Amino acid sequence: MHRRVLLEAVVADEFDVIVIGGGPAGENVVDRAVRGGLTAAIVEERLAGGECSYWACVPSKALLRPVDLAGEVARVPGLSLGEIDVAAVLARRDEAVKHFDDSGQVGWIEGVPAEFVRGHGRIDGTKTVRVTTEDGERVLTARQAVVLATGSTPVVPRVPGMAEANPWTNHEVTATASIPERLVVIGGGVVACEMAQAMHGLGARQTTVLVRGDGLLNRMEPFAGEMLAESFADAGIDVRFHAEADRIERPEPGGKVTVHLGAEPPLEADELLVATGRRAATSDLGLGTVGLPDGIVEVDDSMRATGVPGGWLYAVGDLNGRALLTHMGKYQARICGDVIAARARGDELPAMRDLADGYGAPQVIFTDPQICAVGRTERVAREAGFRVRVVDYDMGNVTGAYLLGEGYRGRARAIVDEDRKVLLGVTFVGPGAAELLHAATIAVTAEVPLDRLWHAVPSYPTVSEVWLRLLETYGL
Repeated sequence: MHRRVLLEAVVADEFDVIVIGGGPAGENVVDRAVRGGLTAAIVEERLAGGECSYWACVPSKALLRPVDLAGEVARVPGLSLGEIDVAAVLARRDEAVKHFDDSGQVGWIEGVPAEFVRGHGRIDGTKTVRVTTEDGERVLTARQAVVLATGSTPVVPRVPGMAEANPWTNHEVTATASIPERLVVIGGGVVACEMAQAMHGLGARQTTVLVRGDGLLNRMEPFAGEMLAESFADAGIDVRFHAEADRIERPEPGGKVTVHLGAEPPLEADELLVATGRRAATSDLGLGTVGLPDGIVEVDDSMRATGVPGGWLYAVGDLNGRALLTHMGKYQARICGDVIAARARGDELPAMRDLADGYGAPQVIFTDPQICAVGRTERVAREAGFRVRVVDYDMGNVTGAYLLGEGYRGRARAIVDEDRKVLLGVTFVGPGAAELLHAATIAVTAEVPLDRLWHAVPSYPTVSEVWLRLLETYGL
């Protein structure tokens, strides 16, 4: 009798495209596929809008903005911000994540139109997705393609006592209802740096960052991490390099946590944030049913999974490991949706080369100072065999930067391909520097010749004048 009830609960449906994962990448796939004349369904176990909307990009920037603004105001004579109203900041954060209510996002998906299916989706053989819902199961069949867009999950290192201590990841720190007085952060990447500064600025008076290596943000130009470390030191954030936890203790849930550091004295804190990287979210995704191992799903430039007969499986966003950035996942998704629709119509595909999710991917780190970059670093460019010239400029010497406030500290770097006279990469570090990045992204991805870029005249007095100074330093 019980088995008969379960079988009756299985509902079968057919769509042109089925997307597993309802974050920004998945949403963009269905949008483009439907624009191309196809029907689509999107499966999401948690909230429509995904990680970025509720536990990453959006809430973290809502928490960082007041801290960034406080630093900006402090640099302008005649202005005084006063104390940050932490309760108001947290309330604003709650508004930004819509109080974890995704009804508006579900409505947007349904208006595409696409069908939203809430439940855990997994591949169950060729072009088949089995979804476990509150009401039973639905078996969805794709006429054209299945797209995986499940993103990534935080990595928690295997340190004795770590799991039992229930450390924070980006989920808990961005959703916190209160600011801990004492915070230990393990990691030196983007999440670690952004959230250490946010929590410290909002009241975590004793903030310690433990970095296994010798610098912050080790995928950026070295000076970026160095300048951020200086800013942390000025703010009273204790950054310790070559530091690793070898044991964690938390005798009582929610109580004091102790981080043991080998021969060094242990650290006591109210909360422990672990931000040591992310891995592809493939838990119970059914990859084995189509002959794929768990982990990153390798794709070609059309986002189609390699090694799957029939070419019906695609992967976009963090899951394919090409560029773990929300905007790049959305970019891949637009390509993917367009390609699936074109293949369904039998149209000829455009040439897939030099996609921007390689070295054209821009990134902003919303600390104070802001750090942003696009393209190759000097090290990566040299390792790739380019003949390069490095051009640096002190952004504090730009009139527009001086006018933003006293003590403005910033630096710009351009990596020039000396053979082609184009930019291979650009990095900016400084207050408000993020707004400079898109011009750099255009220059790098479009490979604008330097002698042509010289005619793109920046307005005076803006910080954008740093572009002119970089070109003048180069010799134009």
